[in-house]
Amino acid sequence: MNKILSIAGSDSGGGAGIQADLKTILSLGGYGMSAITALTAQNTLGAHAITLMDPDFVAKQIDVVLSDIGADCVKTGMLGNEDIVNSVADQLTKHRVEKLVVDPVMLSKTNSVLLDESGQKAIVKRLFPICYLLTPNIPEAETFLGIEIKDVSDMKKAAKKLRKMGPKYVLVKGGHLRDAPVDVLHDGRQDYEFETLRVRTRHTHGTGCTLSAAISTLLAGGMPVMECIDKAKRHLYRALRFSLGIGKGVGPLNHYASIAREIARTNVIEELDKALQRLKRLNIGYLIPEVQSNLAYAIPYAETVNDVASFPGRIVRFVNTIDTLKGARFGASRQIHHLVLAAMEYDPDRRAAMSIAYSATLVNRIRSLGYKVAEFDRNRTPPDLQLEEGSTLAWGVQDVMEELGRVPDAIFDKGALGKVPLIRLFGKAPSSIVDLVAKL
Repeated sequence: MNKILSIAGSDSGGGAGIQADLKTILSLGGYGMSAITALTAQNTLGAHAITLMDPDFVAKQIDVVLSDIGADCVKTGMLGNEDIVNSVADQLTKHRVEKLVVDPVMLSKTNSVLLDESGQKAIVKRLFPICYLLTPNIPEAETFLGIEIKDVSDMKKAAKKLRKMGPKYVLVKGGHLRDAPVDVLHDGRQDYEFETLRVRTRHTHGTGCTLSAAISTLLAGGMPVMECIDKAKRHLYRALRFSLGIGKGVGPLNHYASIAREIARTNVIEELDKALQRLKRLNIGYLIPEVQSNLAYAIPYAETVNDVASFPGRIVRFVNTIDTLKGARFGASRQIHHLVLAAMEYDPDRRAAMSIAYSATLVNRIRSLGYKVAEFDRNRTPPDLQLEEGSTLAWGVQDVMEELGRVPDAIFDKGALGKVPLIRLFGKAPSSIVDLVAKL
């Protein structure tokens, strides 16, 4: 297991600093170690008090870890002041650390000062020359260079200037840009742009720590710098997209999202197979429409149709019962997968769906059992959505949920030209859908 040492401050709220670093390192399969530079009394509303550690004690933490366990990569975060920076630099030089990622943390999300002016100068003097990768955001880059950065062109100029100050690689982060967030990497010869979609969330506490810790973990494994940054940004995007709205202020990222996704894949297949066996024991052939049926289940934090599993070739009717051609697989059916993803946009726990035949009798039966039922009209679908498989149904589901403000237990349509009428059942798991089917 690759070993990563984080030298940073402690966040009592758990969203940034050492806590965010260790969560990130573990989620990417690394072994995290720490040297704490500061203690903060901090929550989602801000840093209420800061106590910097004694520089000699910071040095001692680094020394005992590196002299015994060693590290494949070291990253720095909050360093606080000049004396701590110098102690850190002395130890990293002593132990000849080759891969050092410097995240020059200066301000918290709520503008608490985390590195004084003399500390900033010390980072330039002591850490830049031994830095493998420097990861400033735009305000930090502006502070180091004394310039204003307005756009990507300015970021490229800044990265080039910072690289001349010592670091082997410089990644200027563009989260503060008004448009899409673009990060710029400069390697001494050319620039590389990394663009991702902006996640519309205010819960961004620990973003910089998470990205630099992710890059450090991947660098520790020997991955090339550009590949590390690309993969780390995807990891960050997921943590941001499913960020946690806890506390009264700027909430933390969801460092568990990536772990949960991987753990869940086996469970999803097992649950679908168990549900299928239950369905086979029921005489539900009459519920299978002409276009066949399917049962789908998504992993937590699903993002694409490949994060949803169902049965290839669909569920087919055999007289009064049902069967499938193959076992459940991820990415097997785009149509029903789009439905699940659409439902999860409104309720992340509604991760399962099944299509069955439509009849007014069945709709009334579902309602009589106390389930919420809604209808959508295929004829209202925007023409441009007719071209992509699954988009019509996804639009219909979203249209219904926008009107209701929730995900109903069943959504039906009465068909259209060339379209078979269907009922789609939604549940938190395949077992809950089978429970409903058994009552029909």
